[in-house]
Amino acid sequence: MAEAGVDISGQASKGVEVYAGQAFDWVITVCDQARESCPVFPGACQQLHWSFADPAAVSGSEAEKLPVFRRVRDQIRRRIEQFLEEERR
Repeated sequence: MAEAGVDISGQASKGVEVYAGQAFDWVITVCDQARESCPVFPGACQQLHWSFADPAAVSGSEAEKLPVFRRVRDQIRRRIEQFLEEERR
């Protein structure tokens, strides 16, 4: 993410239970496993699912995995940009 200018060094993965009882305008899942594990998210006004390959599921060396993570990162970024542009209209 640092390559893309995004600092996530202070971030950590969290389970959905951390957000229980909170209201959200949108909940967007980005991998099929996430969609299966939380098909309904209470408190979400709207839910979307964007199916991206799970780069963590790729086997091989770090050098072989890195291009997959980069590709998915870039796909997600483009999809977010498209989503935000659509919402502005």
